[in-house]
Amino acid sequence: MKVIDLTHTIKNGMPVFPGTKEPRLSVSNTYEIDGFKETLLEMSTHTGTHMDPPAHLYGHRTTLDKLPIDQFIGKALVIDCRDLKEGDSITMEQLVPYGDKIYGADFLLFNLGWDKRWGTEEYFADYPCVDDQVLKLIMSGGYKGIGFDVIGLDPIDDTALIRHKKLFKELDIVNIENLANLEQCGEELFWFSCFPLKIQEGDGSPIRAVGWFE
Repeated sequence: MKVIDLTHTIKNGMPVFPGTKEPRLSVSNTYEIDGFKETLLEMSTHTGTHMDPPAHLYGHRTTLDKLPIDQFIGKALVIDCRDLKEGDSITMEQLVPYGDKIYGADFLLFNLGWDKRWGTEEYFADYPCVDDQVLKLIMSGGYKGIGFDVIGLDPIDDTALIRHKKLFKELDIVNIENLANLEQCGEELFWFSCFPLKIQEGDGSPIRAVGWFE
């Protein structure tokens, strides 16, 4: 079995969405004083490779802990969008080459190659986002989730979060942001898991995103 880690490491000084507090990892207990090591971790629920549920945008909608456990595992397909430039949109042109495979997936994951910018100011540049037609396909496709190797479903300067609101208004679906290593997953369907922490009334959670091939 081949297993691929699709997750960024949580650490001090890592990239966060503008305006969000950086995570803080501090020493709580030490080998020398306490006989064991323990770290105090303080961070937003939307830190690093993480997922949004509908409750991220709507107070009356589904929280992560209320979604069924099988929401977070299934077949995924990576859509290669690395030919797009800053300011472009993800359109049906990027999906058409995959044919019926897009309908056999539980998760559509969009590879923009943006994870290679992780840790630089370029990561916050004008990354491509899905256009209305692709968003409509996602919303009508019965998917468990979508994912991106960028910091948002919406453009970074879109404070209205238009795509988030459309996606989550009625659908119980998850949106994953800040994925990594999607280029290692190939062009076929593969097994994918993205389990969140089980946080009460969770509006989001860091995840350990993993792809595997039998």
